[in-house]
Amino acid sequence: MAIEQAGKGSPSSAPHQPHLPQLAGLAGEAKSYAERLFDFPVVGALAESEARGALAIPAADQGVEIASGALGITIDRSGGYPYFPQEWGSHVWNLAPGPTVITQEDAEAAEPMVTGQLDSNFLRVRFDRLTPKEKEYVRAMAALGPGPHRSGDIAARLGVRVESVAPRRSG
Repeated sequence: MAIEQAGKGSPSSAPHQPHLPQLAGLAGEAKSYAERLFDFPVVGALAESEARGALAIPAADQGVEIASGALGITIDRSGGYPYFPQEWGSHVWNLAPGPTVITQEDAEAAEPMVTGQLDSNFLRVRFDRLTPKEKEYVRAMAALGPGPHRSGDIAARLGVRVESVAPRRSG
């Protein structure tokens, strides 16, 4: 009944037909809300100075110095990926005898623990979610070494035509 009354008095509305004059406006607002709701900021690699600060500043706040060599190892091996310096920092911090300096040797000694942790808890979970074809694609990329890689190179490694690579990549 309220819908029918909303259309009364409008010269273009036929008698007893529902009229939704606000529908276009409401739909536009809903789209804007959805766009805001699903806004995904891009998180890129950390710059070297950001990664250094992420490790050195909290340590300094606790009265601990991280030697330049230790910082260099953790930053180099983390590749700028934002989570990896945290994992490195945690393991190095727990391993170092301290109490006031974390050395390059501490960082080197932590590497097997960090790699094992990342392999089992971070990367394995993501790898296990992939389809068999996506796993083939990832293995082919890994066999090519550090990237980025062109689709044609991955297709050649898989022994398939380049046109067939996109479906593998997307599952």
